[in-house]
Amino acid sequence: MKKLKITLLIGLAVMSAAAFAETPEEKGLRIAKEADARDAGFKDSTADMVMILKNRAGQTSTRKIRAKTLEGKGDGDKSLSLFDEPADVKGTAMLTFSHGLKPDDQWMYLPALSRVKRISSKSKSGPFMGSEFAFEDLGSQEVEKYTYKFLRDEPCGNGWTCHVMERKPAYKHSGYSKQIGWLDTKEYRPVKIEFYDRKGDKLKTLVNSGYKEYLGHYWRPSVMTMQNHLTGKSTILKWNNYQFQTGLNAGDFNKNALARQF
Repeated sequence: MKKLKITLLIGLAVMSAAAFAETPEEKGLRIAKEADARDAGFKDSTADMVMILKNRAGQTSTRKIRAKTLEGKGDGDKSLSLFDEPADVKGTAMLTFSHGLKPDDQWMYLPALSRVKRISSKSKSGPFMGSEFAFEDLGSQEVEKYTYKFLRDEPCGNGWTCHVMERKPAYKHSGYSKQIGWLDTKEYRPVKIEFYDRKGDKLKTLVNSGYKEYLGHYWRPSVMTMQNHLTGKSTILKWNNYQFQTGLNAGDFNKNALARQF
């Protein structure tokens, strides 16, 4: 019994020494990989979303969108956003094929022009449909897209403790110099992300709230609020009717069939 206790103590000491020896960059990458692994295996999902655009004066406009996602195998996820309301954007569709360091592929179907427009890599820092979300915010957040650095642990509301992480885009043409993110230490849910522009100034902040668990494993926020600190504008995304493992496949994410999604 003494030998067993000594062996366990030695093992714990080795593990503690290894953890202590981690650099902030190594710990940041490890946390990012763990967060990615926690969300693996959902296969596909659909959801309804209400997008609320608010200007500096507090005036709002609302859009209703259907969202579909297909989990990637060996690559990033595929996502599709279909605009149903109001009339001036009805029929607009956005298709994203996310990748690692390779630029994401993105296309928009514009009903007024009856054509599909490809979004160039240099345009991905621009606003998506007048919102405070950029095109580059819409793809799945593959681990390879960033370099990481652990900063600290701290309380982050709801009785949660969060890992505070810095990540810098490793892909070309990003509109951000860095992002600071808060992930809760229990379920690795993204609670808040601060976005810094190319000059290093804080540009906007995303806050995720109202998390719900699906299939006993996957967490999704009910509300995502993006606040632009320079313009005073904000965008709120309200999510509902999440469905998982609905049988979607690659054929449902075809850029040549965007107009037929409605």
